[in-house]
Amino acid sequence: MMGPAHSLSGAAAWLGVGAAAAAAGHPMPWPVVLVGALICAGAALAPDLDHKSATISRAFGPISRAVCGIVDKLSYAVYKATRMKGDPRRSGGHRTLTHTWLWAVLIGAGTSVAAITGGRWTVLGILFVHMVLAIEGLLWRAARGSSSDILVWLLAAASAWILAGILDEPGNGAGWLFDAPGQEYLWLGLPIVLGALVHDIGDALTVSGCPILWPIPIGRKRWYPIGPPKAMRFRAGSWIELKVLMPVFMLLGGVGCAAALNFI
Repeated sequence: MMGPAHSLSGAAAWLGVGAAAAAAGHPMPWPVVLVGALICAGAALAPDLDHKSATISRAFGPISRAVCGIVDKLSYAVYKATRMKGDPRRSGGHRTLTHTWLWAVLIGAGTSVAAITGGRWTVLGILFVHMVLAIEGLLWRAARGSSSDILVWLLAAASAWILAGILDEPGNGAGWLFDAPGQEYLWLGLPIVLGALVHDIGDALTVSGCPILWPIPIGRKRWYPIGPPKAMRFRAGSWIELKVLMPVFMLLGGVGCAAALNFI
């Protein structure tokens, strides 16, 4: 999938979680619904850190391009070191390490630990990074082009500051789900895990599939490309993605948001 579809699916997934929580009698505070959806939308771009041409590689200028190059090399090294006889030879690391359930869990857990140990500035940093990615993914037409980068960063910084202030207010969600002293913002890792997994599922629907289950071996492959039957797959950026899936994600996200906020 392309970046906009990934971000829309991530936001819709978190809003769906919010709807489920409301149906179970434990509704999220509205700031958690909003911030979680934006973080999940941004996190749904993050697995493409192994791709130099992805949306995330452009999001932070030379810094993100350099990080993508490093992650690509790391992913390729892990692929070579762990491939089995049935795994094909390849020349790069795209759709390997960062497109697995293990990566999603580790990144989410690391974010949660950083949030509860790093203090307010770490939380602001986490919010800023994901606000930038959410803007790049959800508002791709407006954010396209290097001339808009500074405006995107300023908007993300202002959004992160305002949203963190709102979450810090009593009852607004800093301690949502984990309410013991010192566990504020521990939940921030959840939309990051969800966003990464939704990205992987989206890529699994495309022609190449996605090795979500690594390092669990399947047959003679450790990097088995999970996906539906080939007749049901599509190419990234095809009309199915743009004309069918993206409108569906928007519709599901709208319904999920209304349900999460108890409007329906």
